[in-house]
Amino acid sequence: MQHPFSVSAGSRANNLRQAYVLLLLGVVSLIVAWSGLLNAYPVGELFFGFGMLIVAPLNTHRFLAAGWLTTLIGLAGFLIFGHMLPGNQILAVHVLAIGLGLLGIGWMARRGYISAEALAPSLLVIGVGVVEYLQAAHLTPAHFLSFALSLWLPGFGLFVLGLFALAISGRTSIYAKLTGRTETNVHHESIAVRPAKGSNR
Repeated sequence: MQHPFSVSAGSRANNLRQAYVLLLLGVVSLIVAWSGLLNAYPVGELFFGFGMLIVAPLNTHRFLAAGWLTTLIGLAGFLIFGHMLPGNQILAVHVLAIGLGLLGIGWMARRGYISAEALAPSLLVIGVGVVEYLQAAHLTPAHFLSFALSLWLPGFGLFVLGLFALAISGRTSIYAKLTGRTETNVHHESIAVRPAKGSNR
């Protein structure tokens, strides 16, 4: 009877570890961004996705799909803004990155690493499209692009994701404790009202 509880406790522990690692990666990225060590390289989106991939093995259903897709989009941005590919290929490179990302996400769903009904990849693609439209219309803040390409993005992004994961893990833990207490009380009450053998004789 202890096996399901131990599995659930192990899952909650992994979720907490995932949140703490995200917070740590966010703090490290903020420190490096503040020091200015990598400000000359457009690695913000790439490191943001890579940070999510680092913590994904602890719970693949949370950040694996988003991390994979963000990493590929970040790689496309790195190749374009790092002047390794011509700027007029930015649309083609991003479409290719999103296509490869969706292929990988389909493979993850078939393998059971993520839910087939996961909404994060679709929301992420919509978000990229909205950002690209706003940039083309010159509706984004003046320093938005430099922020997205710097380590400030993974610094703030990973830290916020860590806080979100910590809040979700705490809520799940409280719910599990309440459910466990309710089941224990029901079990004890059922034992208390169960008649003893031979009581009707």
